[in-house]
Amino acid sequence: MKNASSSAPVRLGIDFGTTNSVIVLRNENGDTRTVRFPTPGGDTTDTCRTLLALWQELTGGRRLTERAVGEEAVEAYLDDPTETRLIMSMKSYLAQASFRETQLFGQRVPLETLVASFLQELMKLADLAPQDCAVTVGRPVRFVGDNADDDLGEARLRASLAEAGFPEISIMLEPEAAGWKFAHRLNHPATVLVGDFGGGTSDFSVLRFEPGTAQPTQALGYAGVGLAGDQFDTRIIDHVVAPFLGRDCTFRIMGGEPLPVPIEWYSSLARWHRLSLMRTPRILNEITEVARTASQPERLMNLVELIREQNGQLLYNAVSAAKRTLSTEDSAVLRFSQKGLAIEETIQRADFERWIAPDLAQFGDAIDLAIERSNLTPDQIDRVFLTGGTSFVPAVRELFIQRFGADKVELGGEFVSVAEGLALANPLALAV
Repeated sequence: MKNASSSAPVRLGIDFGTTNSVIVLRNENGDTRTVRFPTPGGDTTDTCRTLLALWQELTGGRRLTERAVGEEAVEAYLDDPTETRLIMSMKSYLAQASFRETQLFGQRVPLETLVASFLQELMKLADLAPQDCAVTVGRPVRFVGDNADDDLGEARLRASLAEAGFPEISIMLEPEAAGWKFAHRLNHPATVLVGDFGGGTSDFSVLRFEPGTAQPTQALGYAGVGLAGDQFDTRIIDHVVAPFLGRDCTFRIMGGEPLPVPIEWYSSLARWHRLSLMRTPRILNEITEVARTASQPERLMNLVELIREQNGQLLYNAVSAAKRTLSTEDSAVLRFSQKGLAIEETIQRADFERWIAPDLAQFGDAIDLAIERSNLTPDQIDRVFLTGGTSFVPAVRELFIQRFGADKVELGGEFVSVAEGLALANPLALAV
């Protein structure tokens, strides 16, 4: 691992996200570099999926707990889903007082320890030692959850970072970080709406930027909604993929009236890790038995093959690729194949936008609420800054353009804006 002298710690920003995490380093000249993480195909990417896999190995007569993060966690879980614990969405529980710990291999493990374990492995992948770093980490203006305790959420985040071994810790508002570079291009005060789209949540924050003052950033209002890019994947699966897997089939019991197949079998299609939990003899036998009297038995057997051969991750990748294409093209071809099934379906952007219309409506309601909570009107918003992959969906951008005008809307880095802002602000981040 790279070591830094005691007088010059490595300064970095970590965007610890619900779905993905990013590390950006800042050098002495103020330039930044985004850490690249390996992918299964041998390439690298700016993001590491916020997944922690834990399992036990027998070593020297003792059972020791092993761990992996990101894509390695996916591989470990798929190798042995029954003996491997896959921890997801850790950030979503930080502000929930009801969630304190979980049982792992007969021991009680606090949430802070799980987060610290993920951060330690993330730093290993980055070839960095926490004890040599000064870190700035983002937090949402409001944490996820109906009864979220924001003070508890930040306290747990700080405790997790300390347990991971970071000696210098700063916390900064994520929307403030997302707008950091944008704000520093301002030479006059401005009221800015920041839309920060994650994988599972979307945050909308109204911030007042006052360059050159003692308090350069002030949060005026906030609203969030528990959906984003993952929900768009679900819409594509519902309309394009699920019919090939028998969702619309009927079956008969003892020659009776046709009945719809159990819809719960299809609720996990967009959550590939849940499909692995269906890989049990009981569930596979249930689906096979229903297929015997189904209107299209071969389609239900496609579902059996998907679960049995653990092809959920391949399906997830195919759907995500089609969604990305729809951000730049008027149509996209979704291609997915396995034994006995080959899907090659063209998706028109107009259809995709119709499918996600209910989700866009929720975004619109949240935007309106954020402005209302700021005691402002839409015309008092000077600029709009959008970040996160979902912001590149044309229909999402159009939502802001219709409300505020195209001249006010600007996009940031697809995934790295928050982490880059955190790195640039380090060590100047203000405690919140």
